[in-house]
Amino acid sequence: MAIPSGSPHLTSQDTRRLVLQMAAPLREDGPSGQVTHFLALLQDRLPLWLGVLRDLEHRAGRGQVRDNLVVVARAGIGYYADVQSAALPVFSSPAVTVRFRHALKANGLGPPAEVTPLASYLREERLLGRVAGEVDPEASARLLLAGCLRHAFVELFVGADAGPSRETAAEEIVRELRLEPR
Repeated sequence: MAIPSGSPHLTSQDTRRLVLQMAAPLREDGPSGQVTHFLALLQDRLPLWLGVLRDLEHRAGRGQVRDNLVVVARAGIGYYADVQSAALPVFSSPAVTVRFRHALKANGLGPPAEVTPLASYLREERLLGRVAGEVDPEASARLLLAGCLRHAFVELFVGADAGPSRETAAEEIVRELRLEPR
C-alpha cells in the first residue's frame, strides 16, 4: 500500500498505521523487546521524516533550493541517528531482516517513500530553472539521503565530535550536490 497524499495529519496517521501493520510479522521470533522498541521508534519518527519530505511538494519555486534542502538534510540526519541505534540489534537476526524487507515492500515504506518526494521536488525545481538542467533528480535525491545516513552512522559509532556538526554536515551535503544552474 502506497502512502496516500492529502492532509499531513492523515498522512502521518496512515504512516503510523502502516508501521503497526508491519509489526505483527516482525515480532515473531524477534529479539525480546528490541523489535518492539525499534517499531515504536519507527512509528514515532517515520511520519515526521516523511512529512518533511512530502512538504517539499509545496516548496517548489519558493525560497532558496539550497535552504529547502538543508532543512531536509538536517531532518534526515536526525531521523537516521534516532532510528539506527534501535535498528542495529533488530537486524542482527537474518529472519527479522527478511521479514522487515517484505513488510516494507508490502506497505509502501521502502526507499522510494524517501527518494520519490525528494526527486519530485528536484525535478520541479529543474523545470523552473532553479536546478541545473543536467542534474539527475533521482540520483541527487539518493546522494542527499546517503550523505545524511552516513553522517548519522559515523556519529553513532565514532561520536558526534568525530566530524562536523549536524548543521555543518547538512549544509555540506547540499552544497556538494552542486545543483545550481551555472
